[in-house]
Amino acid sequence: MRQWQLESGKLTLNNAPDPVPGPGEVLVRPRAWSINYRDLMILRGEYGAPRPVPLVPFSDCAGDVVALGAGVVDFKPGDRVMPCFLQGWIDGPMRHNHHGSDLGFGVPGVLAELRAFGAQALARIPAHLSYEEAATLPCAGVTAFNALRGLQPGQTMLTLGTGGVSMFALQLARAMGARVMVTSSSDEKLARARALGADHGINYRTTPEWEKAVLGVTKAGADLVVETGGAQTFQRSVNALAVGGTIALLGRLTGITQGVNLQPLVYKGATLRGIFVGSRTDLAELARFMTRHNLKPVIDQQVSFAQATKAYEALAAGPFGKVVVTA
Repeated sequence: MRQWQLESGKLTLNNAPDPVPGPGEVLVRPRAWSINYRDLMILRGEYGAPRPVPLVPFSDCAGDVVALGAGVVDFKPGDRVMPCFLQGWIDGPMRHNHHGSDLGFGVPGVLAELRAFGAQALARIPAHLSYEEAATLPCAGVTAFNALRGLQPGQTMLTLGTGGVSMFALQLARAMGARVMVTSSSDEKLARARALGADHGINYRTTPEWEKAVLGVTKAGADLVVETGGAQTFQRSVNALAVGGTIALLGRLTGITQGVNLQPLVYKGATLRGIFVGSRTDLAELARFMTRHNLKPVIDQQVSFAQATKAYEALAAGPFGKVVVTA
């Protein structure tokens, strides 16, 4: 089989032996993969402590079961499946021992023509989704889904930017009956976000104090802020938050947050909640939610497996939604 490998900031396409599923494992042939901003950070050497190299990148894929290891009874050849991001987090709250099981960094990733997974770490693809669409769910989709937990109909959700997580947040929040606000540096992207159901868009280049715009529109602030930005946005997110609101902290596109005044969170009785994707159960729950509401992920661009390096370039350029690699 062919697989991509990352070493010293360089990606190469190599040949490797076909994996054989061991006891309790399922051999999957991916039909599509999706890239996350985390993958770009790993390529640049900006993500966590160094890992053994070469490393197979990417955490997200969707494909077909082709063979079963001993003892597997929940799947059969031909089943359409997708792996969860943290292979060791199957259910329940996050625990320390779940760390290090993240595909594409803690353990080898999925950007290969075959990959064996533990059967307990796979979820079924919703029938209404293509492989390309399903490949966007395990990281970005689950992250947004968990960020929105507790959001109630009629409340206001603010999401920053128009990348993969933010577009999932927009669609999921609308399905939950919430009002949605979106920021972007592009009026064209804001128009596309409104076409997807966003109630209000703010261009942060023409309105740099966008938190004041949020307060002006809502009067009370946002009940939930999906904070993807980090250093250059976090203080404004705190200021835009409503009394009793929540900030779901999940990204650092503009660096690690430092020197922030957290006192407003105290005055507002607010909650700051870190989100690190989710469990296999969360992935299956998201799949059911998307089926129930007939939701389809927003895909901006597709590139071929042989040209997977172009996915990194597309992501760095700032897509509207997700970038997908196809078999």
